[in-house]
Amino acid sequence: MAVLPDRNGLDTPVTLDRHEGPYGEVVLRQRGEHFEIIANGCFLMDTADGRSERLLVQAALDQLGSVESPSVLIGGLGVGFSLAHAAAEPRWGRIAVAEREGAIIDWHRSGPLAAFSAHALEDDPRVTVLHTDLVEFLRAEGELYDALCLDIDNGPDWTVTDSNLGLYGPAGLAAAQRRLTPGGVLAVWSAQPSAAFEEALRAAGFADVHTVEIPVLRGVPDVVHLARRS
Repeated sequence: MAVLPDRNGLDTPVTLDRHEGPYGEVVLRQRGEHFEIIANGCFLMDTADGRSERLLVQAALDQLGSVESPSVLIGGLGVGFSLAHAAAEPRWGRIAVAEREGAIIDWHRSGPLAAFSAHALEDDPRVTVLHTDLVEFLRAEGELYDALCLDIDNGPDWTVTDSNLGLYGPAGLAAAQRRLTPGGVLAVWSAQPSAAFEEALRAAGFADVHTVEIPVLRGVPDVVHLARRS
């Protein structure tokens, strides 16, 4: 896949790839030196600033304290900032990444997003890629993780795909809790703070519920909601 030069910071986006899958259309665009993922016409994320995506993983690791070689499930892959941050941390043991869009996985294996995920899909033996829908994966019986770091759509209050709403409701949170080890940490990225989601976490039986904010240049801050399986 060819990558266009910066062209002096030109702001007009250029479509590099377009894929129609079972969940609709997903598009990779380049805007100047940055890349964007668009799903069903809605902006999801770009490579301009990955602070909150990195915080998603770091905050979960910090909450785990002295747990040795903890395991983590990252959902989804996105532009790769969360995976790259996990791969750069030797403390993590097993690192799994759940991504339902095959095109996004391909963009990280052989496309321009490989650099943003630090080529971890191919080079890090701790990393396993799960080509699966995260909501369905969590609801199925399976192995447990010390941390779940979830970055799905734009957070609990703004989902691009209706089926992802189930992740943030009672059934989805119960499924997430069942997939955590005792004392395991749930970290959820959101494009805006959500007091209602904090209450939903408490109602689902999670403990130590709190929110970390990442200031942005304009508008409300990105946040990471944190909770622990009691």
